[in-house]
Amino acid sequence: MGRRVAVVGVGMTENKSHWDCSMPALYRLAVTRALADCGLTHKDIQAVSFGQSPEYFEGINHPEKWLAEACGGYLKPVFRIHTGGTVGGSAAIGGYYLVASGMFDVVLAVSGNKLNETASAQIGLGTVYDPIIGRQFNTGAPSAVALQSLRYMSKYGYNEDYGIRAAVQNRQNAMNNPYAQLKIPGYNFEMAKSTPMLCYPLRLADMCPTSDAACAMIFVAEDRVRKITDRPAWVRGTAATAAGVYYADRDWAVPIELRKAAEIAYKQAGIKDPLKELDVVELYNAFSWQELVWYEGIGLCDWGEGGKLFDKGITAMTGSLPSNPSGGTLCANSIGAAAMFRKAEAALQVMGKAGARQVQGAKLSLGHGWGGAIQFHTIMVFGSEK
Repeated sequence: MGRRVAVVGVGMTENKSHWDCSMPALYRLAVTRALADCGLTHKDIQAVSFGQSPEYFEGINHPEKWLAEACGGYLKPVFRIHTGGTVGGSAAIGGYYLVASGMFDVVLAVSGNKLNETASAQIGLGTVYDPIIGRQFNTGAPSAVALQSLRYMSKYGYNEDYGIRAAVQNRQNAMNNPYAQLKIPGYNFEMAKSTPMLCYPLRLADMCPTSDAACAMIFVAEDRVRKITDRPAWVRGTAATAAGVYYADRDWAVPIELRKAAEIAYKQAGIKDPLKELDVVELYNAFSWQELVWYEGIGLCDWGEGGKLFDKGITAMTGSLPSNPSGGTLCANSIGAAAMFRKAEAALQVMGKAGARQVQGAKLSLGHGWGGAIQFHTIMVFGSEK
């Protein structure tokens, strides 16, 4: 893994329609908050790991050219990363690698999107899939995830109420997150179940919002960490994996590429039993059913047992392994920042800085992201100790 690296600062913007600021201003706000979080300045940053994608959303080719200075990259190396919906996670991992390699001591990772800059994000997402083979579901992310959800339901015998219950759990958690977009007082099962069906089995309640947001994280080499903070989030494990869009016997209900990423990260972190050893997880659940699928993908239970894990209340805020105290991507999704939000939220938990959504005593956390045609996955494991 190279030398030890820790996150010392995190900056987030609120997830909403940011008609009040431009794209550079949005990124600048996240960066400014990250610097203020750890008492550093732009002069301390040696390089920038920059994420934003797809360009379709804002209609800007090579956005890093427009945003480099706003991120503090003037006269510094700026590395652009583009991996679709998981770009925020990839940018965070890129920032980690730049420090772990010994190339830099202090690196800023930042990523975001303004989805409200485009008439329809789903039109752009519809071009992700093969124009011939993927024609039956290339109307955007909801249609693809509807197929994933149906496959999961039919394969393991779950009814549609499980998705609704996952949506309710995340929306209730989001009430404690000042950066979440969907915060609905008193949200319950009946309210969610009454929302219109959009793409079976996905109701409106099962889907994420359209958000504008940016997120920033500051990665620092081991020998400089203690000069900045006594409560860092040490990077204990990282992994990024990919799978093909189409290959024989591919099963979206069995994300083997996510399981592989989890195994790599767990081996680095020395984790043998993630269900017992992890204290909190932040999953990229842009759609409610993915909550259960990703439980299995990261190895918290065997294939098909995600619903049983949910039934036992293990992943509730009062359970032994809370999932998405922030409300997850289901309550705030700018796409470009969403996967970094999951890493940032996981880091904040072990730093003890998650505010009202803090899991008490959290020492080991996991942040996840997915993107592409449900084919890219990123994982970062953070610890309060090295």
